[in-house]
Amino acid sequence: MNKPVTLQIDDKEIIFIGTAHVSKASAEEVKECIELYQPDCVCIELDEDRYETLQQPNKWKNTDILQVIKSNRAGYLLANIILSSYQRKIATKMDVSTGQEMMQGIESAKEIDAQIALVDRKIQTTFTRIWRKHSFWQKCKLIVLLISAIFDDEEISEEDLENLKQSETLEAALSEVSKQFPVVSDVLVHERDQVLAYKIKNAPGKRIVAILGAAHIPGVKEEIFKEQDIEELESVPQLSLFDKLKKWFIPFLLVVLVLSTFSLDSETGLSQIKSWILWNGTLSALGTLLVKGHLFSILTAFIMAPITSLSPLLAAGWFAGIMEAWIRKPKVSDFENISEDVTSFKGFFKNKVTHILLVVIAANLFSTLGTIIGGLDIVKSFLSTFF
Repeated sequence: MNKPVTLQIDDKEIIFIGTAHVSKASAEEVKECIELYQPDCVCIELDEDRYETLQQPNKWKNTDILQVIKSNRAGYLLANIILSSYQRKIATKMDVSTGQEMMQGIESAKEIDAQIALVDRKIQTTFTRIWRKHSFWQKCKLIVLLISAIFDDEEISEEDLENLKQSETLEAALSEVSKQFPVVSDVLVHERDQVLAYKIKNAPGKRIVAILGAAHIPGVKEEIFKEQDIEELESVPQLSLFDKLKKWFIPFLLVVLVLSTFSLDSETGLSQIKSWILWNGTLSALGTLLVKGHLFSILTAFIMAPITSLSPLLAAGWFAGIMEAWIRKPKVSDFENISEDVTSFKGFFKNKVTHILLVVIAANLFSTLGTIIGGLDIVKSFLSTFF
């Protein structure tokens, strides 16, 4: 067993175990460490939802896909499926269970009658904070990166996984991520370091064992002696009044421009309306087509995109996704086979659950692109008419 990192804060002794989430050796280290130190409390890098998933791995198979779409959680679910499947693929190669070291921590804590503290932030909060802090083009790049990750056939050995626990390797890896997506690194690692530090130092008991992914150990060690604004860190960023008004102002401005142009030159006004419909409808339909949506889903995207683009409360992808789900309703087998299906390009599209989620996201992203192009065309026509 590698020697754990230990520190003292006030009257508490905290023992950190840095793990690789799909490493058999890490699970064994967790067991040995808890048996050796006999802590009062074991802190686990999980939130309530992921803890429940580990305890009841089949519960998510009852997911209501329509409710996911209506509650605007399609992107969150797809990202979660992709990341979980990628981790599960590595775990299968290593002949271990995903999150085995966390399960071992829970089991060992129960064996010595230690308290269990779930110290991570809700994963949906993390994903939402990442999503809202990126521009349209950055979001597109992130989606491509996520999907391409699951088709990566690079072999990863147990030795590679253990090497990732060395701080030099971790710092280099995070440095590369930060160059492309500094916000992802900040929200996924640095913010969670603060959340983990706050919850660990406030966990019950005098002796605490904290089981964390090795990437978090350096940051948590530094943050644990600082003050954290836990309410802000665990909140979903609210749109400012300016951002809320902007969401309504831009559609309102486009309508005013079209009406103003129409009052002076009805032919140009009609041309603006046609441009808006064609750019929004065609591009949203094209996005749905590219992910092999049903004909009716493509038509739904075409019809709804010009309308939903004028309202911040609606999205073309919701309607296209609901149509796709109605026509190609997922079966229990689709949920059961997700892990295997999403490891191949063909399976990703064959599985009805992931296919529906792709329709939602593609229709929305391409509708946004149509809004940008169509809106600029309206402005251009307005300026040429009046000036």
